[in-house]
Amino acid sequence: MQRIILTICLTFALSIGSLQASYLIVPMGEDQKDHLKAYGITYWVLNAGIEAYWLLNYDGGSFAFKHNKIFEKECLTRGVSYNVIPDAQFGKIQLDISNPEVNQDVIKLEVAPKIAVYTPDVNARGEKVQPWDDAVTMVLTYAEIPYDVIYDREVLDDKLSEYDWLHLHHEDFTGQYGKFYRSFHSQTWYKQTVKRMESLADELGFEKVSQLKLAVVKKIQEYVVGGGFMFAMCSATDTYDIALAAEGLDICDHMYDGDGQDGNAQNNLDYSKTFAFKDFRLKTDPLVYEYSSIDHGPESNPKRNVQSKSDYFTLFDFSAKWDPVPSMLTQCHTRTVKGFMGQTTAYLKNQIKSNVLIMGENKPANEARYIHSTIGKGFWTFYGGHDPEDYRHFINDPETDLSLHPNSPGYRLILNNVLFPAAKKKKRKT
Repeated sequence: MQRIILTICLTFALSIGSLQASYLIVPMGEDQKDHLKAYGITYWVLNAGIEAYWLLNYDGGSFAFKHNKIFEKECLTRGVSYNVIPDAQFGKIQLDISNPEVNQDVIKLEVAPKIAVYTPDVNARGEKVQPWDDAVTMVLTYAEIPYDVIYDREVLDDKLSEYDWLHLHHEDFTGQYGKFYRSFHSQTWYKQTVKRMESLADELGFEKVSQLKLAVVKKIQEYVVGGGFMFAMCSATDTYDIALAAEGLDICDHMYDGDGQDGNAQNNLDYSKTFAFKDFRLKTDPLVYEYSSIDHGPESNPKRNVQSKSDYFTLFDFSAKWDPVPSMLTQCHTRTVKGFMGQTTAYLKNQIKSNVLIMGENKPANEARYIHSTIGKGFWTFYGGHDPEDYRHFINDPETDLSLHPNSPGYRLILNNVLFPAAKKKKRKT
């Protein structure tokens, strides 16, 4: 009802404002006061049924839409920088961008994507999941972009078809409970997590949690192949592919599922089933806090010589006119982004499939941090690390206050992915 009322008001305001014909530009360069909330403004406009424009590589990837006082007031309320320009000036900007010698483009955003976040009801500490438990839910909340929470039951009930964009919370899709056994198996929250997940698996008709997670992974795969967009961070990235490659194999030791591992599992992994990774080696020691050789983080690779003060990764430059998808996903006011760690921090390049596009890398360390590709009709993006503004996040650490980081390049990359599906449907028609 609120959206209908807002749409009516906007339609009236636009009809009155058409006599003056002007556009509101939301700059995304260095002079933007709050980059993160700027994405929320653009989503809000789309959600009201009004089209917007994404000006790729123009002043940091600026947004534009027809001006009216309602939009202007909302920008002022949220603290987002903006400029009002006449229609003729916006036409000139579009004309300049259309020059084939200029690496810029104009992408029309048409419909606000419906967003789902795959996350459990409670976090690793046994507490109700809050937005600050995950970087994506944290930035969606800060930017005022609405989302729904779903989990295994909803996925298996085919609820994914209701959404355009899916984020995978920091899940362990291998059924090993994050491989936290060595450090936390005596903790109450760990025991409750195991009990809760075993109960859910049994309720949904599975003998083991690993079997439940594989079924969920395959349902998500169907969603992406059918045209959905999947975004994942940290351990949800590599464990997703490990689960696919290990289908039909037991890679969980007795403390995780009650029986031993398949001793020949490594030799029987099927890398052809994975989205991103190949030729990886499983970390079979159940007491080691790592899943495989995919992760190039310090826990998995002690010889990784990357110091926190010099931990940065570089975004690739893509042709906005010829490669609009990676161009959208890498829009930023800087090409250098501060690195951050997670259970899965980065990806060894030699274990990334050749059809996968690397969009951000730490070249001296020979690692990728931000990768993307397609499968079937859909799209997916993997982003290493836990929290772009918390270099080394630990269990029980306080949440990040994003009001202190309104211009975070690392968080901008997340929001690029959120808005991307708004242009996806139009792209498929061309």
